[in-house]
Amino acid sequence: MIVWLAMKDSPLLERRPVNASPASVRLGGPYCGRLHDLSRLHSFEVRTPFTTKLNKDNGLQRASGDGAPLAATVPSVDLPSRRRQAQNTRETQREDAPASHSAAAQGPGERGKDGTVWEPVPPQSVRRGRQPSQNILRETAGPTLYARQAVTDKESALLCLLDARMLEHIRDCTVAQARLAGAHAWELSIGELKAFIALLYVRGAFSKNIEMESLWSGEWGLPFFQSTMPRSRYRDIMRHLRFDRREERMVRLSTDKFALATDVWQWFVANSIRCYRPSDNLTVDEQLFPTKARCRFTQYMANKRTNEARPPGQRLGESVVLKLVEPFMDKGRNVTVDNFFTSLSLANSLLRRNTSLVGTMNAARRELPPSAHQRAELFSSRVLKHDRTTLTIYQGKAKKNVCVLSSLHQTVAVESDRKKKPETVCFYNKSKCGVDTLDQMHGNIQQCTGTNIPRRAFILELAKELRRDVLRAKASSNAPELRLLPHPQVPGNRRQCQINRHCKKNRTTTICCGCQKPVCGKCVAKMESRCPACRSKQS
Repeated sequence: MIVWLAMKDSPLLERRPVNASPASVRLGGPYCGRLHDLSRLHSFEVRTPFTTKLNKDNGLQRASGDGAPLAATVPSVDLPSRRRQAQNTRETQREDAPASHSAAAQGPGERGKDGTVWEPVPPQSVRRGRQPSQNILRETAGPTLYARQAVTDKESALLCLLDARMLEHIRDCTVAQARLAGAHAWELSIGELKAFIALLYVRGAFSKNIEMESLWSGEWGLPFFQSTMPRSRYRDIMRHLRFDRREERMVRLSTDKFALATDVWQWFVANSIRCYRPSDNLTVDEQLFPTKARCRFTQYMANKRTNEARPPGQRLGESVVLKLVEPFMDKGRNVTVDNFFTSLSLANSLLRRNTSLVGTMNAARRELPPSAHQRAELFSSRVLKHDRTTLTIYQGKAKKNVCVLSSLHQTVAVESDRKKKPETVCFYNKSKCGVDTLDQMHGNIQQCTGTNIPRRAFILELAKELRRDVLRAKASSNAPELRLLPHPQVPGNRRQCQINRHCKKNRTTTICCGCQKPVCGKCVAKMESRCPACRSKQS
């Protein structure tokens, strides 16, 4: 239906909501507009300086005349009440949308330094509404089917994350580093590498304050260390341990600052995603580690140009969060972060990937409204809304408030106790407290194997299983069948010991009858002395 209308800012135009009964519109001016859906109108009244007539075929047409008002009534279409109400709501939102920005700026809303408009929303006593669609997790959290089938004991649980490919890569890189350092006959087996990892686990389970060297002491040390590996062998592995090949490092460092461990780290991340599906709440946080190492990635300088693939204008915190949670987006999860990462642009980016955000905001963010920097009554809350995100300003202390940005909570409820904490603050405290990964691992072991074991006991049992191969090799090397044959002592033919387990590169003329390598007297396998009678009984 075509009518002659005034512009919306014209003083001749007055509007009522289209779902009112009757809906009255006063028209004036030479402008033309269109009313699309007559099913939402019960009646309308037209007053114009021109004579106006109602034509059934052509609608309402402009004509010249004496300017007598014309009133016409259009019967409403019989629609279901819920459908008509939903249509009226959408129509009202569509009509009010263009003027919302300016109305909020002139009304009770607040504007941030970057122009973000926040409209106040009254806090509620109880949470209302359904769960948002971006927070409906459609997959089961916990160990995957692959992990449930692969985990049979403690060692197999670790090998799901630190698989054979990673162990072989670390072994090869460590041996290559030893050869570059001059130990041309130095070797390392997968069993010895597992035993080395077992010693690291046991040291962490007991105490980190004890010097590693003293753990082999006969008076103060632990028998586990002495029976697993000699102290000199542990030193050699620790000295040569590498996670990449040195000859290829400079080429990769030009494009990757983490090149010294990139391959192992990417495999570990892939194995973690393969073995476990996280729950609906994820936490991203930063942690500072004191170190004296000179690494390219230990410090971030914002004013220094790098080769980092980050869109222009995107904050570092936003880039880090989007990269970390990339494998888990589009599934209906929530991400909880602290004020280093939280921003309105990050919340919008996650919402586009069907993921919500909850996090505290830094007071220096330009999108914050002026009330975020003002003091309020103690334990009072102010809730503001921008698009699909809510901002809660809670005065938890007399001189300090906390701002929580949330795209998870469309409405914010306030507790009825003395502190009157808002729902967003309680959710942040609950989800941001951190998750003990070892406790999670313990829970996953219980789900996969059906056994319940304390965390410390699990670590110690894991260490015992990791050193099994080394103990078996020692037992087989001490068997009576293995004998040492003296090499003919030719003048000037003394060779350096290639075993180097108990010596410091001694020179010898004796070779091993098994591997044919030179071995000194300190590194030979000790044989038991038996009389002929006992030897015949054993046979």
